[in-house]
Amino acid sequence: MSLERKADRPPNLIWVMADDLGWGELGSYGQDVIMTPELDRMADEGLRFTQYYAGATVCAPSRSVLITGQHHGRTRVRGNAGRKQSLAIQALQPGDPSVASVLKEAGYRTALVGKWGLGDVGEAEMGLPSKHGFDEFFGYLNQRHAHNHFTDFLWRNDEKIQLPNTVVPVGGDSGAGYSTDQVLFAGDLFANEALKFISKNQDHPFFLYWSMVIPHANNERTRELGDGANVPDYGPYETKDWPNPDKGQAAMITRMDSYVGRLMDHLKLLGIEDNTLVIFTSDNGPHDESNHNLDRFDPNGPYSGKKRDLTDGGIRVPFIAWWPGTVKPGVTDHAGYFADWLPTAADLAGVAVESETDGISIAPLLTGQPKKQKTHDFMYWEFPHWKGFRQAALYEGRWKGHRRGGPDAPVKLYDVDNDPAEENEVSDKYPEIAEKIGRYLKTARKPAENWPAKW
Repeated sequence: MSLERKADRPPNLIWVMADDLGWGELGSYGQDVIMTPELDRMADEGLRFTQYYAGATVCAPSRSVLITGQHHGRTRVRGNAGRKQSLAIQALQPGDPSVASVLKEAGYRTALVGKWGLGDVGEAEMGLPSKHGFDEFFGYLNQRHAHNHFTDFLWRNDEKIQLPNTVVPVGGDSGAGYSTDQVLFAGDLFANEALKFISKNQDHPFFLYWSMVIPHANNERTRELGDGANVPDYGPYETKDWPNPDKGQAAMITRMDSYVGRLMDHLKLLGIEDNTLVIFTSDNGPHDESNHNLDRFDPNGPYSGKKRDLTDGGIRVPFIAWWPGTVKPGVTDHAGYFADWLPTAADLAGVAVESETDGISIAPLLTGQPKKQKTHDFMYWEFPHWKGFRQAALYEGRWKGHRRGGPDAPVKLYDVDNDPAEENEVSDKYPEIAEKIGRYLKTARKPAENWPAKW
């Protein structure tokens, strides 16, 4: 049955993305405290990438890179809107490229389950999922609202769905806050919704973007109660002699792991696993916002930095591709990033990419044709917040250049192949490479009215 499906139609595409999960928080990436047996199984049965990068070091621009196929210096959304800024600056606009629109035009049924973050009702409605190629949406529109895993409402398309949780609001009308009566956990609802969408569309090509909200902290709960790792139970960590935020962080990741196991088992039950590509990844590096102990879990592995940093700890993420019978199990050091998803999805769907993209299709690598796989000369990131504007670029998968302090500031160069923590600056040894990256950084960025480079 599934072999006939494979010959008759393009593959189903499922992109599963954790929120603030570090490179080192899965067993297959070296984690030895938190249990992730299902994702470890996925890695054993699939292709595990060791050098894959998010679109940005925080959620909104990373998702914008993913959806548009344009790197962080050219995509619409360059940062997270602050509390005093309009959410309109964080919304996609009509005419922006969208992987969902490309696939919908190719005949796919499309759904987003979970966190969107690129549009909202009201002044940011031009960025709603329905305006960018998604047939169905269930989840959070606003990323601050998505902090609360026990929210009192979610959105189904343009309808607000009330939930029985009782919420103490914090910080205005975005939906942010924390629950005092925890009845329904959003992550559980999203898992159920994702599997329902798959069942409903099993006889038709589909694209599911399952944008999880775990293990992101409830930042407001951390500020108010000192514990942002809000989860229904602590599971196997209940009896650990750890502070509650540590138990909660580990429990969220293990709960997330169980969702992925349910997904793989569901695809096998329906007999469509060999015509379905599943990607698992994270939107950026690990957070430190639940009041948990990062040293206990070593979430960034051998890399330095975390969320909001442009060192690899902030942007290098787990990335596993699972497609039984097509993706050969193994490990690859191919260097890629989120901008690659749009051209990859289009390639697998058998359609051309009409928009300008910074991505490279990894379909050859996934389908057993590694000699046909192209590689990036450069990959680009920036960050407009916190410590002044910063830029970074990776050249030929090995040389990482950082610039801060101004467009003519010298580039600090690191050899990430031999110095993964980016501790030893080597521009004096390789001045021609530093200069090449410096020239690229000057031209890579397209000016953005809402996201100026304030050095």
